[in-house]
Amino acid sequence: MTPSSLCTALLFLLSLTSAIASPAQTVKTFSTLLSFDGSDGETPAYLASLVQGLDGNLYGTTHAGGANSNGTVFKITPAGTLTTLYNFCAQANCTDGKSPEATLALATNGTFYGTTFLGGSTGCDSGDFSCGTVFKITPSGALTTLHGFDGNDGGNPSGGLVEAANGTFYGTTHGGGSSSNCKNVGGCGTIFKITPAGTLTTLYSFCAQANCTDDAFPGGLVLATNGNFYGTTGGLSGDCGSGGCGTVFKITPSGTLTTLHRFDGTDGNDPSVGLVQGTDGNFYGTTRGGGATGNGTVFKITPSGTLTTLHSFDVTDGSLPDAILVQGTDGDFYGTTTYGGGSNCSNSCGTVFKITPSGTFTTQHSFDGIDGSNPSAGLIQATNGAFYGATSSGGSSNNCSGGCGTVFSLSVGLAPLVKTLPTSGKPGAKVIILGNNLKGATSVTFNGTKATFTILSVSDMSTTVPVGATTGTVKVVTPSGTLSSNVKFQVVPTILSFSPTGGSVGTSVTINGEVFTGATTVTFGGVKGTINSVSYTKIMATVPSGAKTGKITVTTPGGIATSSATFTVP
Repeated sequence: MTPSSLCTALLFLLSLTSAIASPAQTVKTFSTLLSFDGSDGETPAYLASLVQGLDGNLYGTTHAGGANSNGTVFKITPAGTLTTLYNFCAQANCTDGKSPEATLALATNGTFYGTTFLGGSTGCDSGDFSCGTVFKITPSGALTTLHGFDGNDGGNPSGGLVEAANGTFYGTTHGGGSSSNCKNVGGCGTIFKITPAGTLTTLYSFCAQANCTDDAFPGGLVLATNGNFYGTTGGLSGDCGSGGCGTVFKITPSGTLTTLHRFDGTDGNDPSVGLVQGTDGNFYGTTRGGGATGNGTVFKITPSGTLTTLHSFDVTDGSLPDAILVQGTDGDFYGTTTYGGGSNCSNSCGTVFKITPSGTFTTQHSFDGIDGSNPSAGLIQATNGAFYGATSSGGSSNNCSGGCGTVFSLSVGLAPLVKTLPTSGKPGAKVIILGNNLKGATSVTFNGTKATFTILSVSDMSTTVPVGATTGTVKVVTPSGTLSSNVKFQVVPTILSFSPTGGSVGTSVTINGEVFTGATTVTFGGVKGTINSVSYTKIMATVPSGAKTGKITVTTPGGIATSSATFTVP
């Protein structure tokens, strides 16, 4: 071998060794899909996220603009073709609502449910624009107003709606409510539930506790795998040092609220955008301010209330995160900051970021104004694996000061997935599965248990929760591969009966029901009993000392089951 050929061979081996040793590089692709021009909407997805419909398209709202300058509901294809479905304030006195700013909720029948921040048929204490509405809208644009808030039952809903397993929606209002402590600011906010037909019940009015230790101005709710809802409040006082930094809370479906953490500024301030539950069972969120530099934080909090600050923003990597996080199929969390980043805007135009559950932070994109500015909306990972979002300003149109806003996509190389609608249910409950290229699917399983299914289209299929299923991942086998859900489906336990119907301490009780596998706790009138044996349909338990007459509850990985009948302790 000649010296030159030997050198060439050594260089080839060196390059090959380096290629093997170097980690694979993720190719990120950012695209601006649409720039709004005002006539078709302005300030898209303000404080909200887009949502994927049964047809595979994305749906959202604009806070302003449209035919009546009071916001719209729109549909946009993954390629960027926009259709305006509804222009708010189409009715006299805006009784149909105006200025929506919350994520739409997709029901299993394909209808969307949402809220408007203003408008409606009644007046608020502030006396100007009415208190907002709850509405439903079909994918074709037929809108029905379900409820108009009057201040006493809440005002200015902004946190979006969450559908429970029984089909009831839960939500929050930023103001209003029955507390007399907040009348000077239009009310401290509420938590409510509403049926698909429009019957509303106020579950909780904030600032109901002494010295307002339960705080005020709630953000959105998240339905946890234990069957309870978790959320955040933004803080009653403008002075964070006076205790107005915000809280994290838990509330039961019946309305019992527990404050889990109070922010003090050093660990964040104003966590008003809400939480997401990770696959590890913990909750993740952001604060709009506070932290090491005052520019906001990303945090993790356990269901019992132990908080860890994962990241403090410093402007160069973002500032004022104002949107809920989303967990990708890679297990990492993705989010946006309204300001900051290395762009050419005067205050910087905002960023898209990724953070691991342990706190490793990476900026994914910095906006420059032309491609959008100020992404106050959260991201959605669509079933094609890409992320989609919106910016409240920026873009190519000059019809709005600072731009009318954009819709964008960001691909980071993640694989396609499936989503379930809803994300929880009892055995036998109907479930819609969203995906891509579902034609020819051969299998659907709930945490390994096979289910029957019907393919409805290339983007959705219908199934029922199979008997024997437990909480876990839903998988669909297609000709192109196996698709998995990135959110565990919660198979809800049910107590059907128990025998005997009463007894003293030491009595053995047989509890019959469904989905008891993995049960951790049984209570009699709120007092923890002893579990002797567990199967999918039966629990043997012993009445404990101190037991009281009341309901029997069973806690499982899929949530808490409560008996309809009362167990009597003599």
